[in-house]
Amino acid sequence: MKKILHPLMALVLAAGLASASVQEAQAGRGRGIAAGVAAGIIGLGILGAAASARGRGGYDYDDDYGPEPACYRAPRRCGWENRRCFENRYGDVVCRGGDYVCRSPLICD
Repeated sequence: MKKILHPLMALVLAAGLASASVQEAQAGRGRGIAAGVAAGIIGLGILGAAASARGRGGYDYDDDYGPEPACYRAPRRCGWENRRCFENRYGDVVCRGGDYVCRSPLICD
């Protein structure tokens, strides 16, 4: 829908501006054309907003959040995994390598 709506909005806006500039100037007609172009822009803006909001829908939960049993994600915990640690000749513990990973475990009641 978005692929069709965006070029369509641009085409309608360009056609409205082109037709407004091509017509002969007559007293009293400028307000009607301006109102028509403004109404077209507002209408297409509303249609574009409705089309983009349609895909978002409601909230989308994973299957892990079913009603029975009640499951939820625990607070995120971060830490190092797969590190190599050793004690140097001065007595300090030195760690190298590994990955810093954050996880939120699933807790079910």
